[in-house]
Amino acid sequence: MTIDDVTLARALHVLAVMHWIGGVGFVTLVILPLAASRSSANDGLTLFEAVEHRFAAQIRLSIPLAGATGLWMTWRLDLWDRFADPAYWWMAAMAGLWLAFMLMIFVLEPALHDRFARQARIDPATAFRRMGCLHALALVIATLTALGAVVGTHGVIF
Repeated sequence: MTIDDVTLARALHVLAVMHWIGGVGFVTLVILPLAASRSSANDGLTLFEAVEHRFAAQIRLSIPLAGATGLWMTWRLDLWDRFADPAYWWMAAMAGLWLAFMLMIFVLEPALHDRFARQARIDPATAFRRMGCLHALALVIATLTALGAVVGTHGVIF
């Protein structure tokens, strides 16, 4: 039995998205609340930065992999017209979500890292609350996008 390129791309795409969005969920729902609950700002910041550093290194691979495999499947299956069809809103949502996370991980996070660290040392409750809200928003959007994509790829059109 052989595996064709589209099936391989789909499998890699799903694995990359699981790692990426699952990690966002873990950071949002576990790490940020845990860091915010530390007795000292430095302890919370140290915990958050240790986890974030390891996770950021990993998603710098999984997010581009998700984009590359999504692009490959779109090209190979000639699905470009779906981006203009409102019934396939989830295609544009996936591309938009990917672009937003690429910007966050490769541009905004490195640019704003020191600012967050300074703010977390001065007012940790506010810094972690803001970070938590941003992560929660990203997680909700990612979850709705994934839900729409799974349902949409199985023929349900909204």
